[in-house]
Amino acid sequence: MNERLFSVEEADAELDDLRARLPRIKEARHGLIRTSKRIDEAVGVDGGGVEASDWFRFQQTLKEEIEHLAERGIVLRDPESGLVDFPTERDGRRVFLCWQLGEDRVAFFHEEHGGFSGRTPL
Repeated sequence: MNERLFSVEEADAELDDLRARLPRIKEARHGLIRTSKRIDEAVGVDGGGVEASDWFRFQQTLKEEIEHLAERGIVLRDPESGLVDFPTERDGRRVFLCWQLGEDRVAFFHEEHGGFSGRTPL
C-alpha cells in the first residue's frame, strides 16, 4: 500500500475531525491506565469486576480512534499533547507536516527523523 502524502490544505481539512478525536484518545488512554491500576488492585478480591468492563470500553475506543487515524494516513505522535504528523514531500524529500491540538492550522514541518524539536515554520 502506498503511503498517503498530504498537501497543507489536505492536512488542514483534517483538523476539525482531529479536534474531536484527539481528546477522546487522551481520555480513553487515561481511562485505560486508571482502570488497569484498579483491576490490579481488585483482581484478588473480585476478579476486576466493573473496572474490567470499563477497561474493555476504553480499550475499544482507543483502538477505534487510532485505527481511524492510521486509515487516514495520519501519524499520532503524542496522545497526551495531541501531536500528529502528516507525511508529505518537500523539495523532493520525505518530511512531515506537524500539528498539535490547540494550534489554528498546520503551520510547521520537520524532517523525517527530526521530530517536534526540529519543527520549522512552513
